[in-house]
Amino acid sequence: MQETIIILDFGSQYTQLIARRVRELNVYCEIFPFNKIPELTTGVKGVILSGSPFSVRDKEAPIPDLSKIRGKLPLLGVCYGAQYMAQAEGGEVLPSEIREYGRANLGFIDQNCVLMRGLSDGTQVWMSHGDTILHLPENFSKITSTASVEVAGFKIDNEKTYGIQFHPEVYHTSEGKQLLKNFIVEICGCSQNWTPDSFIETTVQSLKEKLKDDKVVLGLSGGVDSSVAAVLLDKAIGKNLYCIFVDNGLLRKNEFKDVLYSYKDMGLNVKGVNASGDFLDALKGVEDPEAKRKIIGNKFIEIFDHEAHLIEDVQWLAQGTIYPDVIESVSVKGPSATIKSHHNVGGLPDFMKLKVVEPLNSLFKDEVRRIGRAMNMPADLINRHPFPGPGLGIRIISDVTPERVRVLQEVDYIYINTMKEMGLYDEVWQAFAVLLPVQTVGVMGDERTYENVVALRAVGSTDGMTADWSQLPYEFLAKVSSDIINKVKGVNRVVYDISSKPPATIEWE
Repeated sequence: MQETIIILDFGSQYTQLIARRVRELNVYCEIFPFNKIPELTTGVKGVILSGSPFSVRDKEAPIPDLSKIRGKLPLLGVCYGAQYMAQAEGGEVLPSEIREYGRANLGFIDQNCVLMRGLSDGTQVWMSHGDTILHLPENFSKITSTASVEVAGFKIDNEKTYGIQFHPEVYHTSEGKQLLKNFIVEICGCSQNWTPDSFIETTVQSLKEKLKDDKVVLGLSGGVDSSVAAVLLDKAIGKNLYCIFVDNGLLRKNEFKDVLYSYKDMGLNVKGVNASGDFLDALKGVEDPEAKRKIIGNKFIEIFDHEAHLIEDVQWLAQGTIYPDVIESVSVKGPSATIKSHHNVGGLPDFMKLKVVEPLNSLFKDEVRRIGRAMNMPADLINRHPFPGPGLGIRIISDVTPERVRVLQEVDYIYINTMKEMGLYDEVWQAFAVLLPVQTVGVMGDERTYENVVALRAVGSTDGMTADWSQLPYEFLAKVSSDIINKVKGVNRVVYDISSKPPATIEWE
């Protein structure tokens, strides 16, 4: 049975980061809302409680039922998780006299405590809390302190239960990985055997058992997620996998032809469907981004469903859904505000009577890439930047017309190709161009022009949850701007987006 660490989410901005750090230690983990604790099977080796935007003293503070965990499994509370355990047992948690946010240093470290073993005196940690544990319950022992926080960590006597007031998962906690390794490997006893090769082996076997001789249809997008999902399924069921690649008219320049060719090279059974006219007709006059998303999504389902019905006895729909898609769709306190709808999450329309299989829905994006590399998939496919399901439809900040698509395809083609030529493509997480609904005055030769503005965007990230704008070289930006304005009819101005996520999103719509 697969060894698993369970992370209970109390709404912290860092919860997914905890999961990433655990997986970097080659240990599988899953995130669950604090009020939806899963069955603790024999494969569960330990539990981590996340931080929270709530104070334990709030009336609506999240209260977990730890009765099946405490004393039975190793337990680590981080920030709110630690404060909750201390208060629940009769300790005193009060607002900090000095709200501690940012870097701090551990002054006292109990080296006899397994959790703290190997941490250096004065090691830097990252604090982010407005409350502090003022007094510990009688059966709690202090294991570390900072200059301003007397109880920065504790252990409960006669239990493998620990709490820390700092965040070991963030980059600024210098030895956070060591602390997490102490908990996961030394205390929980995990064997660190969750690797790309083991994932491929167990997933292919699981798909064989689940799908048997059933036929599966998969909508390919040309992106990393659907492509890796296709190769895993191909390993499991071979000729019973039917892939459909729909050209919605909103792909990058030459993408339909190029990607279709690369799929054939990989031995996948792929049918290309050119439906660009249908999509562009449906989008006429529509400017609202969420309306465009829904139109594109519904039209895709309509065309995909038609094509799927041409295959006899299809039982399953495969999707390239990945873990952030899943956990972003489940809120700790009920549905969260919709920033933008996701094309992979939310179920199927009633008329598509297919069972769903999602072989990647436990993986983060960088893990998907590692799986692809382990299966020897082409590097240019595995290293492709993320591309939204609605394609260029949400990068045209206006209604979508064939002419606007042409302009943006040409701009994007110059931008991305120049980035590859100058060795910059693999240094950024995602790069793309946006066509703005703005025209500005320009001069070309002796003539006055009144043409479009395009914005270029490039960001650095690990998984797209947060992102910072990429500081691309001026020489590159100068060349790209000059080439776009000189070669793309209809554009006379290029700007560069220097917004980070948050507060901005990566895509403009």
